[in-house]
Amino acid sequence: MADQNLHRVAFPTLDDVQVATLAKFGMRRVLRDGELLFKAGDREYKFFVVERGAVEIVEHSSGETKRVALHERHAFGGDVSLVTGRPALISAIARGETEVFEIARSDIRRIMGERPALGELLLRAFIARRELLVASDFQGLRVLGAGSSRDTFRIRDFLARNQVPFTWIDVDHEPQVGALLQSFGLTEADTPVVVFGSEPLLRNPTTRALADLIGVRRPLTQRVYDLVIVGGGPAGLAAAVYASSEGLATVVIDATSPGGQAGTSSKIENYLGFPTGISGADLANRAILQAQKFGAQFSSPSQVARLEFEKDKTLVWFDSEHVSTRCLLIATGAEYRKLDVPKREQFEGLGVYYAATPTELQLCRGSEVIVVGGGNSAGQAVMFLSEETKRVFLLLRGGDLRKSMSSYLAYRIMNTPNIEILRCTEVVGMNGDGHLSSIEILKKTTGEKKTLPTAALFSFIGATPRTDWLPSEIEKDEKHFVRTGIELGDSRHWTLKRQPFLLETSRPGVFAAGDVRSGSVKRVASAVGEGSMAVQFVHEYLKTM
Repeated sequence: MADQNLHRVAFPTLDDVQVATLAKFGMRRVLRDGELLFKAGDREYKFFVVERGAVEIVEHSSGETKRVALHERHAFGGDVSLVTGRPALISAIARGETEVFEIARSDIRRIMGERPALGELLLRAFIARRELLVASDFQGLRVLGAGSSRDTFRIRDFLARNQVPFTWIDVDHEPQVGALLQSFGLTEADTPVVVFGSEPLLRNPTTRALADLIGVRRPLTQRVYDLVIVGGGPAGLAAAVYASSEGLATVVIDATSPGGQAGTSSKIENYLGFPTGISGADLANRAILQAQKFGAQFSSPSQVARLEFEKDKTLVWFDSEHVSTRCLLIATGAEYRKLDVPKREQFEGLGVYYAATPTELQLCRGSEVIVVGGGNSAGQAVMFLSEETKRVFLLLRGGDLRKSMSSYLAYRIMNTPNIEILRCTEVVGMNGDGHLSSIEILKKTTGEKKTLPTAALFSFIGATPRTDWLPSEIEKDEKHFVRTGIELGDSRHWTLKRQPFLLETSRPGVFAAGDVRSGSVKRVASAVGEGSMAVQFVHEYLKTM
């Protein structure tokens, strides 16, 4: 029944009034039988409504042509890629003599803004179509590589963080991989490789090349913005939604992929409005789509190199180019500290991980794993991993599980049979031949050492703010978090007569929100609140310019 309801949402038929509304934005096109409207991989393609005949939607990700849907009179084509600006994952072919009218993707966003009821119908359909596609046997991009390869993990992790449908074929264990590689003229020495429809093969692509392939790294369309947001975690995404919905020219620049630390959370259960919980990736993906619906732009992976300040503008330099902005929001968050253990670096991506998602789980399913940390992120990881691993050891430096973890998580952990809590314990060694195979632990209260065999260690310890890119004009506290608020009115960098706003830094027009801000509450809901609040201060600042 649920699938039937989802199918109805995904493939509605427009009524005459809705068709007439859309037709005002469209250009008519007549197609012959078999003529392509667009194909998988196309970057410039349009939304369409069928007036006469039919359009078949097909996908070729497995090497065979499979029907996804057949759009007949007053049905429409498109999915979330029309909103996000990413390449098409499917192809559209006319069946019989067909007439459609096509609408540019920029006008689709305009329709969503000017015709909210119709826009909601379209967006719900786009989202449902992507859900049905991913739930089918659609393979998406194919990643051919060994599970023992750090580059294979890097590619899979980047695609997963950006919500790109893909299939991983493990060359270490897939019996048919030899024939598949041969069909592409490759050997195992050429892997990892990425295959996407008729696009050229990418052999061990850089992260930037992957970003170009999937369409998440695009040139920015204007040189001056009202608001540049550096960092795409919960605070940055909330600011992007509010700023763009209120008419501010907005862009989000992220060094890796939007979502931040929260985007790697397997399940967040204490976020308002989601009583059954939501994964960090799903929450981030919804926020990105919401911001793009209102016209916010995204550029990732893009590493901000430096800031330059003019009288009333800030120049943000990244990737050998720059944009100018009237206001800047620092929302770069914090990253987990790394264990100070010999050999740790050589096992990163090969048994040592900083997120617990399905990507990492594929590499350790059914085995015994280690989680280090006592906060909510560690607790969420423990519960997620316990469902499909033999046993999870939770290592705590202290003795009180409830000290920094929500009570509901601590209770579940203590009552799950295959979770073992090791208190007052720390990691002192790592072993393995290419891939992590065991760790050495120290019981601090007794001095006892022990070796634990494991395929994976998940580290969630501490938080280090991502502020090393900031100039001296942006004051930080002793732990390098960004200072904000009225107390900065006495700063030698503050140049205005008024006092700084609550989230304003020592530089007028530059704000900070979320985990990167000194004194912030390190919770997803708090970061979202600060990001939305920052936009109000942006408006106040812009009034004075």
